[in-house]
Amino acid sequence: MTAPAPAPVADESRTVDLLRFATAGSVDDGKSTLIGRLLYDTKSLFTDQLEAVEAVSAARGDEYTNLALLTDGLRAEREQGITIDVAYRYFSTPRRKFIIADTPGHIQYTRNMVTGASTADLALILVDARKGLVEQSRRHAFLCSLLRVPHLVLCVNKMDLVDWDQAVYERIADEFTSFAAKLDAPDLSVVPISALHGDNIVTRSEKSPWYDGPSLLHHLERVHIASDRNLVDVRFPVQYVIRPQSTTVTDYRGYAGQVASGVLKPGDDVMVLPSGLTSKIASIDTADGPVAQAFPPMSVTVRLEDEIDISRGDMICRPHNQPTPAQDIEAMICWMDESRPLTVGGKYAIKHTTRTARAVVRGLQYQIDVNTLHRNEGATELRLNEIGRVRLRTTVPLLADEYRRNRTTGGFILIDETTNRTVGAGIIREAG
Repeated sequence: MTAPAPAPVADESRTVDLLRFATAGSVDDGKSTLIGRLLYDTKSLFTDQLEAVEAVSAARGDEYTNLALLTDGLRAEREQGITIDVAYRYFSTPRRKFIIADTPGHIQYTRNMVTGASTADLALILVDARKGLVEQSRRHAFLCSLLRVPHLVLCVNKMDLVDWDQAVYERIADEFTSFAAKLDAPDLSVVPISALHGDNIVTRSEKSPWYDGPSLLHHLERVHIASDRNLVDVRFPVQYVIRPQSTTVTDYRGYAGQVASGVLKPGDDVMVLPSGLTSKIASIDTADGPVAQAFPPMSVTVRLEDEIDISRGDMICRPHNQPTPAQDIEAMICWMDESRPLTVGGKYAIKHTTRTARAVVRGLQYQIDVNTLHRNEGATELRLNEIGRVRLRTTVPLLADEYRRNRTTGGFILIDETTNRTVGAGIIREAG
């Protein structure tokens, strides 16, 4: 009798580097045109897509192919010439894969911009060279800082309309750099571009000999994001317990989920919260077979050496490095509900990693003006798109970290239980 063949081991060398980035900026600064230009110049368009855009551009009387139409996909967006929804687009180069979130510029769509930037590794903030910095430029920079987006790129767009004036570029760059110094912006780059004509997008343009930095795509391909991930604090929220319904497999019990942070390896000592029981990792499985280690944002199934009662919402971590079990939460919340504001005493369902509980608003410390950074400490409610610092009390402890340490275990959403709609997105400032 021959021994069974060993299970195939996934080839981890084939893991492709992925950069998620969001675009932000004021209305008509050229965000959708820039994304269209990136898709066009990297040959990421199908022929029928390009033909459709050319046809719509001709029908509208445009003298050029309006690449913004590639992302402004909703009919209302095309009719009004604005971006409303968050449009996700994908493209790749030989060096990296990209996911783009084209977020709206209008102030009434702040919630959409928060959604798009919440998972971004990098944010592109566009500024019209003719107008310079406007309130929305500062607002978007503040939101990116609040959401801990690690890398910011200021794109001074429409440089062709100011004759590639170096003084204009430097004035805008200096003003934005001074404003960003007040924020938590660890990595800031500034690039002069013309999205319409493709200058400094994929290759350096001869029209800006005074600019000695890289093209935008060159920067996107090479910006270092590996160190942005938290590989120290092991956090593995259990999403699903796998027990195969097969008569040939009777002793398999795996815990499936996405690694939020840290590195997991077979043989590691782990603790399961909230029970506090400990064990060792027996193996880590993926759809392609076992792997020697798991790190964010891999989706894996973890098997333990001991049979422990574990269910959805539990957290696997290190015995001496645990999240804080907290029922009292201090958080910054962006309110997303059009019909009813957030008020003290309001009760909501709270979704944190894979755990769901109920929460009551115990206090509203202040509402912040995202344009001026002024705190309104007399605020009694948060209305649509407003952001404020709120105290929550939950029915069961959340296994939380501060958002600045871990964006996954430090973030949550609030849900209206009567309508099942997401009404707020929060980032944890203090948990205890």
